[in-house]
Amino acid sequence: MNKPFQTFDDQGDASLCAARLAALRAELKKRGVDGFLIPHADEHQGEYVPSRAERLSWLTGFTGSAGLAIVLAQKAAVFVDGRYTLQIKNQTDTSLFETLDLMNDGPQSWLETNLPRGGKLGYDPWLHTQSAVERWRISAERAGGTLVAVSHNPLDAVWPDQPAIPRAPAVPHPIELAGETSAAKRARLAEDFKKRGVDSAVLTLPDSVCWLLNIRGADVPHTPFVLAFAILNADASLDLFLDPKKSSAELVAHLGNQVRVHAPEEFAPALDALKAKTVMADPAWASSIIFDRLQAGGAKIVRSADPCQLPKACKNEAELAGTRRAHIRDGQALSRFLAWFARTAPSGKLTEIDTVEKLEAFRAATGALKDVSFDSISGAGPHGAVVHYRVTRKTNRRIETGQLFLIDSGAQYQDGTTDVTRTIAVGTPTAEMRDRFTRVLKGHIQLALARFPEGTNGAQLDAFARRPLWEAGLDYGHGTGHGVGSYLSVHEGPQSISPRGTAQALKPGMICSNEPGYYKTGEYGIRIENLVVVREGAAIPGGEKTMLGFETITMAPIDLALVEPDMLTAAERDWLNAYHAEVHGHVAPALANDPDASAWIAEATRKI
Repeated sequence: MNKPFQTFDDQGDASLCAARLAALRAELKKRGVDGFLIPHADEHQGEYVPSRAERLSWLTGFTGSAGLAIVLAQKAAVFVDGRYTLQIKNQTDTSLFETLDLMNDGPQSWLETNLPRGGKLGYDPWLHTQSAVERWRISAERAGGTLVAVSHNPLDAVWPDQPAIPRAPAVPHPIELAGETSAAKRARLAEDFKKRGVDSAVLTLPDSVCWLLNIRGADVPHTPFVLAFAILNADASLDLFLDPKKSSAELVAHLGNQVRVHAPEEFAPALDALKAKTVMADPAWASSIIFDRLQAGGAKIVRSADPCQLPKACKNEAELAGTRRAHIRDGQALSRFLAWFARTAPSGKLTEIDTVEKLEAFRAATGALKDVSFDSISGAGPHGAVVHYRVTRKTNRRIETGQLFLIDSGAQYQDGTTDVTRTIAVGTPTAEMRDRFTRVLKGHIQLALARFPEGTNGAQLDAFARRPLWEAGLDYGHGTGHGVGSYLSVHEGPQSISPRGTAQALKPGMICSNEPGYYKTGEYGIRIENLVVVREGAAIPGGEKTMLGFETITMAPIDLALVEPDMLTAAERDWLNAYHAEVHGHVAPALANDPDASAWIAEATRKI
């Protein structure tokens, strides 16, 4: 492997917060605003952003993928979700920033309490969705203040070494992997536009643009996105606003005559030119400035979900075949790693960084690895209880006997995106560890075995995975499942499996994660994650409805040393044995030339 995809630079230096916060406050005072909103977002509103857009991290030290800060003249707060409640306290200066829960504490409520009467709250209209701005405006007015759009982001003005705009090349995605031409996708969407009386739709999400045009890029770490805007028209033509440095003759030929390529600075004027047109835009994802320009230009706005999100989520058979190949390849690499770990960890010499580097090396050895799909979560002992822990050279911990080790990782292959978590006992686990692990496993299996009628959404299924934990008075503070792309984002919508999940029904072809967990702060963490595909199940005798179910596609052993067999029902035991038999069938042949690994996989997938 020539160059590792994951680095371990220490991030989140709280000692820098004071000077940066003071500089921002001085800039706000100069501009005549009393506060400013800093989201973890770029102009495209994706979860993963280029380094140039890591404004929240630069200001607060927080390096997670979701959060928001509010800076006022005398107070500041940073809000994160349940995955990051421990991380934020370790990364920011809590004497400067109040750290609060994004869901339970509510940034709007905090603002209504703390914005001075008559205060002007500034925001960058490129970095907030229309829906979010509408909520912020209500809260600012309730506090007796006003919400004010700023033309140039004041944080950028005080960030002296802000990274450059990403300009990675955009490349065609092969039709044998995409399974459908861009022209066919555009025609399919355009037919729906005509039925709805829509002239055009503004596309801002990078995964939508990449999926629709069958292109990929490298503008965002670990995610093959091309950052670009697009306007899809009812005649199936498309206007693409792309940095010329990302284009090539190959790309232009791939896009075809119906796709007109423009410079990015032409996007805003193009919105103005849609006057008297009926234009679709998604208020949940499109930046508020897009709505501002459309409204000012006289367009009739149809507030509707991004038209690419649902068809993109429902993978076609070519995409599913590719992702199955990717998961078998990935399972073979992960099994090589797990066999190596079983041999090496008892020495007590391994560190968290060692494991990340070794697993990436096994994946790179496949010859197909394009990138990791996210920074690996490698947590030994108490670090495993930090749900989205990211190891750095400063936090790197030795893996000791008697601990649990949690490794959550994934890969980007051109034929599929993977995401898998395994929890491993180092030495002999305690009875409590085995109990908690088996409860997590039972929930995982119960979700994997679920049968449900068409129209069921993920929120309705979430309790399947939690019930074994609930029965012991336990729970976990994150969702049970997220959507996964096809050589795109490891997190994609519109589907999810979560108590706060969307109303979107699960449909055949969707890929989701199945990842219940349990976390004992300061001691250990447990998570078991496989990816599953929603499929139409075999008819149930006597049944009256078409039922759906899940096909598990991740291929890696689950640590039997942590399983308490007597806690499993017969159906759960049968599932685990069948799953391990399938894993063995896919993985063992690839390990045949390694006697140690072959012996390990036979033992790891034994019938219980």
